[in-house]
Amino acid sequence: MHHGSTERHVGRDTYREVVGRFATGVAIVTTRLDGIDHAMTVNSFTSVSLDPLLVLFCAEKVARFHDAVLEAGVWGVSVLPASMEDASRFFAHRGRELDGQLDRWAHDRGESGVALFTDALATLEARTTAVHEGGDHSIVVGGVTALGGVVDGRPLLYHQGGYKTL
Repeated sequence: MHHGSTERHVGRDTYREVVGRFATGVAIVTTRLDGIDHAMTVNSFTSVSLDPLLVLFCAEKVARFHDAVLEAGVWGVSVLPASMEDASRFFAHRGRELDGQLDRWAHDRGESGVALFTDALATLEARTTAVHEGGDHSIVVGGVTALGGVVDGRPLLYHQGGYKTL
């Protein structure tokens, strides 16, 4: 098996290039705290366990979303179709106005009160069960409390620093 060149120096740029070769799906994680919606684009969403049903995502500690989701303790995940690249870009942008930020995209409220995007390929809701240290991020693990919205469609993917689809 051929492995290409091996970079001995482990630095940020090389790290980004290496992990960027792993294609991921894209999701928007949402939470609601004190009547205010918070949302963040992630490509770090992962299924963890079938027994019990657990999922995780990673939240950057400096992001507003980090403290909001930890305090709220509940969150939603909307798995994005290729048609929602605009939403992915919007919710990846830091420091945007929170008020009315969801208005451009159709959404409903889940059982926990979090926003779930109507056009998502699938949605789920979770309640935080553990938060682990992860350098400049926190690894947020949650028990799944609701599943829904499963539809067929082309997924939005992230690979080598850009959006792709199948």
